[in-house]
Amino acid sequence: MDASSREALTLSRERLAETTRGAAGPGLLAFADELFAVARLLDGQVTLRRALSDPAVKPADRAGVAGRILGGRVSEATVDLVQTVARQRWSRPLDLVEAMEDLATQASLDAAEARGELEGVEDELFRFGRILAGDSELARILSDDRAPAEGKTALLDRLVSGRVSPVSEQLLRNSLTARHVGNAQNRVERLSEAASARRGRSVAHVTSAVPLTAHQEQRLRDVLGRVYGRAIGLQVTVDPGVLGGLVVRVGDEVIDGSIANRLETAGRRLTG
Repeated sequence: MDASSREALTLSRERLAETTRGAAGPGLLAFADELFAVARLLDGQVTLRRALSDPAVKPADRAGVAGRILGGRVSEATVDLVQTVARQRWSRPLDLVEAMEDLATQASLDAAEARGELEGVEDELFRFGRILAGDSELARILSDDRAPAEGKTALLDRLVSGRVSPVSEQLLRNSLTARHVGNAQNRVERLSEAASARRGRSVAHVTSAVPLTAHQEQRLRDVLGRVYGRAIGLQVTVDPGVLGGLVVRVGDEVIDGSIANRLETAGRRLTG
């Protein structure tokens, strides 16, 4: 998103926060489901998302279109939020799809907070991402935009239904059955990071040759917290292939202190 769409998303998030403040978990889950449904509708209906983002049309008229289409089909809260979205200035119609998916995710995380499950949801999403990392066939199926959404839904039901929080289930099902998933593992990782950000933390993805002790994890959190100037949560993956040391990724920044990387670097120097 460029500047105008980012500002539009910020204003829409503010309206979402006003709507969800003090709401109970079950109602928030239902609200999030409706927002995900609107995101799917906009993703599949090019004409509609263009109508709701056309800069040549007055904001009030765009909001009126949203009200006429959604009124009586979803809750008043959902209609109100979509009308808020329609009133904003978006750089391109597809930004509406991304915005609605973001708002639905935030509403789902609101439900996790209301249920006191936010930390557990973050952990469940991370663990599902690790499952995808270790199962290339599962990751391929869930990443395939040509695979029927119904089939993906049935597969996810077998994998997570009754095994994770309703919030984690909602997030995984809606994110991984979207029309354009891209890389499924990256999708799930972004969900986990959104949950971590909600807890006021950034996430460091750590790869180690052996499991870290609780003391080692705390020392690493302290060091990274000083480096980045904010609280850092760890998501640790054990991979004997790094041989020793650590590979740490925070956002797009990678700190590769593994022995495998040092050996590779030394080898390049010898052959260079």
